[in-house]
Amino acid sequence: MSLFQLILVAIIQGITEFLPISSSGHLILLPSLTGMDDQGLAIDVAVHVGTLGAVVLYFWSDVKLALAGLPSALRGRIDTPQSRLAMALIVATIPTVIVGAILHLTGLSSAMRSVAVIGWTMLGFGLLLYWMDQKGPQTKEAADWGLRDAAILGLWQVLALIPGTSRSGICITGARHLGYTREDGARIAMLMSIPTIIASGALLSLDVIGQANAQLAKDSAIAAVFAFVSALLALSLMMRLLRSISFTPYVIYRVILGTILLIVAYS
Repeated sequence: MSLFQLILVAIIQGITEFLPISSSGHLILLPSLTGMDDQGLAIDVAVHVGTLGAVVLYFWSDVKLALAGLPSALRGRIDTPQSRLAMALIVATIPTVIVGAILHLTGLSSAMRSVAVIGWTMLGFGLLLYWMDQKGPQTKEAADWGLRDAAILGLWQVLALIPGTSRSGICITGARHLGYTREDGARIAMLMSIPTIIASGALLSLDVIGQANAQLAKDSAIAAVFAFVSALLALSLMMRLLRSISFTPYVIYRVILGTILLIVAYS
């Protein structure tokens, strides 16, 4: 893989991982529409590591709370804000881990990697985000997030296993439906991404064990760094913009791209 493609893949992953426009959809489209070689699982793992570092750094105060409450949560004690946050993240992650493992082992995840599927999900879930963002109340804050809402958002997150849906986008959609403010809904969605990215990266790593060599290690390091920087910038920008604008600009982008992809797929 050329250095240009490596950096391009890393930047695309970094920018799109946390914006509600689907990172997996863009990475699948890159080789499909440009003729470039697929970046491979090892680079996928590397860029996931980069984006994971970005979201952990940006939300470090919340991450510290969850880590502090994790031992109590694992013992079934959820009597502190820290343990409640840790347990909520566990509950929200379980459905995606189970369904994701099933899709991966059965090969269904690969079967859905098509331009038509991405076009429909990009368009349909984009419009759903717009509807929920415009109609949903803004009565809840991140501090109100409990196990019931975590379970519901965990089911919403399962939909992100369909390429083009956007993990952050569908979680934000669900959070707005539950009544969370735009900024706090996005914050919850970003925190939910941490255990999900860890689980996804671990699953992908199982498929690349034994492939490591010096060149691949170098390429992976480059990809991780560029993904980290671009993800941190994109995440910082989105969270700042949410104080003054809605998710409509992202919806417009999704609708335009989805429409173009459907035209390409069915022409």
